[in-house]
Amino acid sequence: MKVGQRAPDFEAMAVLHGKDIARFRLADVLGGQHVVLFFYPKDFTFVCPTELHAFQKKLPEFERRGVALIACSTDTEYSHWAWLQMPREQGGIRGITYPIVADTNKTIAESYDVLAGEYVDGEDSVAVRGELVALRALFLIDRKGIVQHSTVNNLPIGRNVDEVLRLVDALQFFETNGEVCPANWHAGQPAFSPTRDGVNAYLANGH
Repeated sequence: MKVGQRAPDFEAMAVLHGKDIARFRLADVLGGQHVVLFFYPKDFTFVCPTELHAFQKKLPEFERRGVALIACSTDTEYSHWAWLQMPREQGGIRGITYPIVADTNKTIAESYDVLAGEYVDGEDSVAVRGELVALRALFLIDRKGIVQHSTVNNLPIGRNVDEVLRLVDALQFFETNGEVCPANWHAGQPAFSPTRDGVNAYLANGH
């Protein structure tokens, strides 16, 4: 899955609002808002709950920006639901309210090219090299359904949620103003207009 391409649609079971098991379709969320879709490897693990709670803590910030937050792993919806019933102090994710999608058939991770492990054909059977779980990947999708940013971490490496918000701000600033955002840009800082500013003048201002 490359930046600039349309985000693959999918339909799968999910846990909504931390308690309701229902079918979820990405296309029903796209349109009129941005989407942050992030994959994590497994329920009932160590790094994953820290990320899910970190995204939940910042959920009001995403919503204020008109961004839908969606999580996805290759566990079942029943595993997600059970994990959601466990308190944080016991390693659970009770209190998470954004959708957690169950990619049980691993087709979503495969379509986004973030499935760790691979199938290996043998003479009489099919084997797997590695483990068929989702890598720690994230996709920022615009209102037209186009992927504008993606990152993929290996399993041990957690993400920075504040950086995701910064990227949302940068994308929305560009969409609104047509100005590009330099390194380490944050909302409220000056940006760069190629049609207005010369490169030399821009660099002379300390950028």
